[in-house]
Amino acid sequence: MQDVVIIGGGVMGCLSALNLINAGLSVTLIERGSTGREASWAGGGIVSPLYPWRYSEAISALAQWSQHYYPELGTKLATETGIDPEVTTCGLMWLDHEEQEQALAWAAQQHSPLQLMESAFVYEQVPQLASGFQGALWHGGLANVRNPRLMAGLKAWLTQQPAFTLLENTEVTGLIEVNGRVTGVRHVAGEYKAGAVVLAAGAWTGDWLGGVGLDLPVTPVKGEMLLYKREPGWLSTMVLYQGRYAIPRRDGHILVGSTLEHAGYDKQATDQAFSSLRESAIRMLPELADEQPVGHWAGLRPGSPEGVPYIGEVSERPGLWINAGHYRNGLVLAPASCRLLADLMTGTRPAIDPSPYSLEDRLSAAS
Repeated sequence: MQDVVIIGGGVMGCLSALNLINAGLSVTLIERGSTGREASWAGGGIVSPLYPWRYSEAISALAQWSQHYYPELGTKLATETGIDPEVTTCGLMWLDHEEQEQALAWAAQQHSPLQLMESAFVYEQVPQLASGFQGALWHGGLANVRNPRLMAGLKAWLTQQPAFTLLENTEVTGLIEVNGRVTGVRHVAGEYKAGAVVLAAGAWTGDWLGGVGLDLPVTPVKGEMLLYKREPGWLSTMVLYQGRYAIPRRDGHILVGSTLEHAGYDKQATDQAFSSLRESAIRMLPELADEQPVGHWAGLRPGSPEGVPYIGEVSERPGLWINAGHYRNGLVLAPASCRLLADLMTGTRPAIDPSPYSLEDRLSAAS
């Protein structure tokens, strides 16, 4: 019998496992496919909400905690596994953004170093930009993480731990309940008994809970990305314009994203999205017109109202815990969300106020 069974092998499931193991618990993680190959792999890895001033304090609290923790996490994984997640502080520019006053007011309230810069600074930082930009909001301390390497590092670290068991390509088929309490899971090859079960199934979490009679408003939201390859250092900072961004990696890869589509569980990359993303890339960085993208893919975000995640125990199913619903900010918010979940499950004083993420009054019986 394990202390905890986690359903879902994305960044929420893996970082939850890391925190619970560090707290002295044994963990089995069950993933129906391959670990880290859904939204956690498909995203861009900016360690900030795209427009942080638009979000509630609930999002800001998780984002700020995670931003401070990511360098430590990157160093830990690189040192202990040899896989460097490349947490790279390169800054982010919001080019000619119309919400400057709102953004600067938010920055003053949050004591953020975000500031308004004139065009001379913008082109000094990124001379490859298209001409005509008047200025930018600039946050020089923001980082990006190379999320496929992050997931590979987390998997490598976890599988080194004696208290960890991984079951991939294994479908969980139901919960085990004894006297009204969740005590484990059934899967295609048997069952696992546990003191608690964590559901961290990303975009599928809402459907999963619907199967046990509960309505959780987490639904799939499709996003598509393009990948370019230039020489290392060609783009020195992240840039964002009219809802689209370009993210440089250390080896010269540049990610351009992302679309926002409500298309159910369809993950097919489309010609329409390819053309739209390519147009956005060239609008920001005209030299990319001479380059063909080297990658194009789609993933499914776990959409939720206002993007505020669900973190806590399901009172209607004691022993069942949720860590899901992070919408566009899963990689941004994961370290703080998973630390909070572990604190709550182990009775530790929470590092973050848990009340905004509680499931109380946010779940209802499925109709």
